[in-house]
Amino acid sequence: MNTLELKKDFHNLIDSIDNESLLSDFYILIKRRILGNEGNLWKGLTKKEQEELNLAFNESENLENLISHEDMKKKHKKWL
Repeated sequence: MNTLELKKDFHNLIDSIDNESLLSDFYILIKRRILGNEGNLWKGLTKKEQEELNLAFNESENLENLISHEDMKKKHKKWL
């Protein structure tokens, strides 16, 4: 996929979202990536930490591995 196609698909994705909180999260994420020093945090991790983070990210792509925000709050209520 080239840059033009990515931009078009990204705009379509954003246009399809009606949840203001989700849009705000996307905005913050993209803004931080543009303004931040990309890669500094990653470079500070050990090889094992990088592998564990990649594994966690890949597992998060499977919806069966995710739990709702409400379930997470219930699970960790004593720390909130």
